[in-house]
Amino acid sequence: MITRIFALQAHGTNLRTELVAGLTTFLTMAYIVVVNPLILGAAGMPVAGVAAATCLAAGFGSILMGLLSNYPLALAPGMGLNAYFAYTVVKTMGLPWQVALGCVFVSGIAFLLLTLAGVRQLIMSAVPRSLFAAVSGGIGLFIAFIGLKDAGVIVANPGTTVGLGKLTATTPALAMLGLLLIAALQARAVKGAILIGILSVALIAWILGLASFTPSSYHLADLSATALRLDVPAALNLRGGVGLSLIEIIFVFLFVDMFDNVGTLVAVTKRAGFVAADGTVPRMNRILLADSISMVVGALAGTSPVTSYIESASGVAAGGRTGLTSVVVGLLFLTTLFFAPLVQAIPAAATAPALILVGALMMGALAEVRWQEPDEAIPAFLTAIMIPLSYSIANGLAFGIVSHAVLKLVRGQARPRDWLVYVLAALCVGRFIYLG
Repeated sequence: MITRIFALQAHGTNLRTELVAGLTTFLTMAYIVVVNPLILGAAGMPVAGVAAATCLAAGFGSILMGLLSNYPLALAPGMGLNAYFAYTVVKTMGLPWQVALGCVFVSGIAFLLLTLAGVRQLIMSAVPRSLFAAVSGGIGLFIAFIGLKDAGVIVANPGTTVGLGKLTATTPALAMLGLLLIAALQARAVKGAILIGILSVALIAWILGLASFTPSSYHLADLSATALRLDVPAALNLRGGVGLSLIEIIFVFLFVDMFDNVGTLVAVTKRAGFVAADGTVPRMNRILLADSISMVVGALAGTSPVTSYIESASGVAAGGRTGLTSVVVGLLFLTTLFFAPLVQAIPAAATAPALILVGALMMGALAEVRWQEPDEAIPAFLTAIMIPLSYSIANGLAFGIVSHAVLKLVRGQARPRDWLVYVLAALCVGRFIYLG
């Protein structure tokens, strides 16, 4: 039955290979169960509840993707999107996390409608691929900067804005140890390097008495602290009604999630040999549909937007070719749910190195930018640099889209078919005027 449902023979694979591929993908992305709760915890969300929501959202999303699209793509709350949720929407804009979850839910519904109407596909074809790469690289810098700050390696400095912290202090020293350990494991191609590094540093901290080991109860009631706590009515009634605040949040969730998906799809489908002769990806609508539904379910469970993970490529490298790989990943995440409360015992010194190195891995996307072409390099650079320096993914996106549109006009390359890019650029300019 499994062979028939996932067409294993037609894809040149078998049950054992798909199981191994699923386990491989899970090990490479299991760190999200620890890292995501600690990032959203900075927004005041209950850590154990977010850990449970992370497991539920990743489990549901991966299984749905496998069954609906039959691709070996695993889903989980996205890195970068969770940082935007915690540090921009909640901490900077001042929204309660319940309202922010409501915004995620509204965004998910909007994505679902846009997907069914074919608008998401239209936007994907209008925005240049170089901006996709720049957003990924910029988010990588953003995440790494947050990790360095959390570790105390980078601190505030009134003279130079930022400066180097005291590396001999406990947290920075442990973080540097974790950074070297994870880097060494990754250099040796050890599966689950990030997760091993996090747990190893946490164990050292516990043994030396540098961190407290006080996990919460295992009762399901304790794990539901974020489930169904979203405030949709408040999300639809921000200052001034359904105004620029809500539009900006949805705009960022839409584009970052879309770019994450496109980058992941291109990388994974090329690796697996799924790209059609004309460069398109078969069953794209099903992939986007699974992504949209998973985002809605993730908001209901109590976590930031869910998206496809580039770590899926590790499962493809292990031989995964069908959705069975994703289903295995999903089942493993659901199993991890029972250990969710333990994440509260993980110190920041153990998770900060993971953020830094995940950010480093995301920088690889910048290699896709043709840096010798000014009309491509300048928007990409502005996008990548403005995300961490302004502490806002929205600002980086806006700089990139506006500069891309302006350079197209200056070079006389504006075409009627690119009308959507100029609409987006006009909206970004309007946003800057509003913020000013």
